Amino acid sequence: MSLTVEAAARTHVGLVRRRNEDSVYAGKSLFAVADGLGGHVAGDTASATAIEALRRYDRHVAEADLARVAGQAVSAANTALRNKIEAEPELAGMGTTLVAMLWSGSKFVLANVGDSRGYLLRPSSAPQMIPITEDHIYGNLVSDASSVPHLPERLARFLDGRPDGRSPDLTTRTLYVGDRFLLCSDGLSPVVSNDLIQAHLASPTNPGDTADRLIKLAIDYGGPDNVTVIVIDVRNSNDCAP
Repeated sequence: MSLTVEAAARTHVGLVRRRNEDSVYAGKSLFAVADGLGGHVAGDTASATAIEALRRYDRHVAEADLARVAGQAVSAANTALRNKIEAEPELAGMGTTLVAMLWSGSKFVLANVGDSRGYLLRPSSAPQMIPITEDHIYGNLVSDASSVPHLPERLARFLDGRPDGRSPDLTTRTLYVGDRFLLCSDGLSPVVSNDLIQAHLASPTNPGDTADRLIKLAIDYGGPDNVTVIVIDVRNSNDCAP
């Protein structure tokens, strides 16, 4: 069976921020959300630089090479940040999260650094939204975190051009017809509960309408941050219109 995907991306500045520091890319084989770090220098430049570096990896990749190429793409994004800072020293300190999906044939790999998230909703009689990524905050990365006093509630890993500790988590799985993926910045999660997000993902609407509804949810809950989503549906290519 030959598979294809249909995707829709949406982004919104929210109701509090003055500028949108998220960047998004939805291509043919590659989909990515980058969230420039709030409170840092030029978060919008950081996210845009990372996404621009990723674009050249939107190409056909053999299934066996998905993880390797995804790792290269994230490394290229980090290198692009370093080069940007070297060329414009006033940008030192900028950084971004990144979650990206690369697919080929019947496989996909999800790469993430930071707290932008990836979810999978697989069709069943009682569909459940499955988190694919884990936030890279100190509480998730330190052993016995609950027993460590004064553990900071902030990101422990993100892309900022430095070479150490910027490698992504890579998750490779099989695609199935009917799968629906969500990539999003933290303007959606945890602003909106998982139950509400799941209910909208499970609705029988196309990716564009679903993405619009998710953005509206974040705004309805106060829109405290920039919010960006990509909704990706997996289909049998034989069922698609020519």
